[in-house]
Amino acid sequence: MVALILAAGYGTRLYPLTLDKPKALLEVGSRTILDRIVKDIELIKECTRIFIVTNDRFYGYFKEWKKSVTYSLDIDIINDGTASNKTRLGAIGDINLVLVKKRIKDDLFILGSDNLFEFDLREFIKFGIEKRPFSSIALLDLKDKNLVKKYGVCDIDKDSRVTDFEEKPETPKSALIATALYIIPKEKIEKIHGYMSTGLSKDAPGNLMKWLAEKDKLFGYVISGAWYDIGDVRSLREADKKFKQGFAKS
Repeated sequence: MVALILAAGYGTRLYPLTLDKPKALLEVGSRTILDRIVKDIELIKECTRIFIVTNDRFYGYFKEWKKSVTYSLDIDIINDGTASNKTRLGAIGDINLVLVKKRIKDDLFILGSDNLFEFDLREFIKFGIEKRPFSSIALLDLKDKNLVKKYGVCDIDKDSRVTDFEEKPETPKSALIATALYIIPKEKIEKIHGYMSTGLSKDAPGNLMKWLAEKDKLFGYVISGAWYDIGDVRSLREADKKFKQGFAKS
């Protein structure tokens, strides 16, 4: 298994903090978001390598970060060649780029670089392996349908299969929201290439997962513990406060 961290966004909702620094290298609780993610990935025994895909604007920042850290897994930084938010490939485009450029044939664990979480990633990996050859997504139960309307919302059956996936629904069918954690086994890598040939959006990876739920099978793992989506300055400050106060893992 290889891990792919998506870090090619321009963080426009976090301006001015991300004008000269990628979102993943912002600090939460005196440690960068990226360092926290990589530290958790290191615990996954199945994972043999980490790929980080970014853009031309922030590529140098990630290269400098790599020089300053030491981890047990090899880390490969990939430049997607884009220079602005208008010309970005989109998350799915970046996933496909890395798959093609690095000729990846292994199980793929995809993570958003603006996500932090309190649960053990190894539990999700175990779930994904049990559900192969189909793909899996990590879900969070917000308990209240009124709170989920700005997210991708999933419904699952008794076997944990995703039966419905809708982006920002006006009338949600459940309180389960999609997080930016995905497992695509090697048997389904070709599905990503197939998606790229459609006219569907190549931006948010949730679009790919929705398509997989409809065209193939997708299973949802409901995580325990908190999930932090660092999307804007307010959410960054809230996560930073919680980590500093010890409410989240340090």
